[in-house]
Amino acid sequence: MQSYQVIVDSSVWIDYFKKGNNDILDRLIEEDLICTNDLILTELIPFLIHQNHDSVVEELQAVNRIPLNIDWDIIREYQLMNLKNEINNVGIPDLIILNQVIQNKLTLFTFDKHFKLMQKHLYFELIE
Repeated sequence: MQSYQVIVDSSVWIDYFKKGNNDILDRLIEEDLICTNDLILTELIPFLIHQNHDSVVEELQAVNRIPLNIDWDIIREYQLMNLKNEINNVGIPDLIILNQVIQNKLTLFTFDKHFKLMQKHLYFELIE
């Protein structure tokens, strides 16, 4: 596997916490290739704290955190592109993550299918 950073979407983390493993995620963690942002952490941490998974919270907070630099004009362009291409129900948080992926040349690991649809119109690396 080449040296790059992979931002792991909350959909992957939630599945990982439920099932206990994911070969791709395990390898990315082992090779220290994962990163996160405050948006993803905010989606995950309150639930983990509520479920008393404090050690998992500590581990997630230790992951390399990429600062968010939200370009709202680009977010609006992405949403307009989605509407024109009948890619429906893409939330603003996912567009913010997409913006960060493209800005920072990250690879995105997600189970959300709308990212694959958007990849037909925008260039970014995706692990499904």
